[in-house]
Amino acid sequence: MPSVLAVFAHPDDIEFVAAGTLALLDKEGWEIHYFNLCNGNCGSVLTGPKETAAIRLDEAKQAAHILNAHFHPPISNDLELIYSTELLKKTLAVVRSCKPEIILTHSPKDYMEDHTNASRLAVTAAFSMGIPNLQSDPLVKAVEGDITVYHATPHGQRDQLRKEIRSGLYVNIETVMQIKTRSLGAHQSQKHWLDKTQGMDSYLITMEKATLAVGLQSAKFKFAEGWRRHLHWGFSSSEHDPLADALKEYAVVDKEFEKALNDHDQNSA
Repeated sequence: MPSVLAVFAHPDDIEFVAAGTLALLDKEGWEIHYFNLCNGNCGSVLTGPKETAAIRLDEAKQAAHILNAHFHPPISNDLELIYSTELLKKTLAVVRSCKPEIILTHSPKDYMEDHTNASRLAVTAAFSMGIPNLQSDPLVKAVEGDITVYHATPHGQRDQLRKEIRSGLYVNIETVMQIKTRSLGAHQSQKHWLDKTQGMDSYLITMEKATLAVGLQSAKFKFAEGWRRHLHWGFSSSEHDPLADALKEYAVVDKEFEKALNDHDQNSA
């Protein structure tokens, strides 16, 4: 069966922006892989880093189970996720072992650096999947095949300089909102943390509002997740859109987004 790998920074990031899309792909027969690069050790003001990491590992495993996903353990502490050869090789090992046709990851520009660096690591690992002279850690043989990377809507639909970000593809997740909510609800330790540090009155309510906002941006769906497709050069032999193809009953392409891309290409030429 085809496989999809979600590569995000922290426990609960997948649930906030990608769980609905993963749940739909699962229903369509895809193999789901769940990979948080960070262990969440900084996500508490009540417990120390080791205890917090252990709590969040258990919560992430529960969330992955709800999403019917294969769980891959984290490789870094929070706020230590640097774009480095060491972490790239560890990310690459997971990519090669999963052999995904699709990678879902953060926006290239987001409000905090762990998100941005997770996106960069995911992109380079995808690019390097079939390059045998770059060895992964642990060693996994290079894998041939097309791979397509999609970037999620950043928090607040804005980049770190407050510019609004639109998506090229919107996925209608209304039928799987219960699964998305259950998977995020598995991260019970985050209610107090997000209330305390980021002003999120309730992380479940915040997620629902964000999903409604993306739905409003789509001008078609009530609850949606948005995706931007990475340029295919070096990743696949030709330009294609496997996420839209797999979820054609649930997805809509933003024609204004695509028109703006085409106008830019013509002006550049």
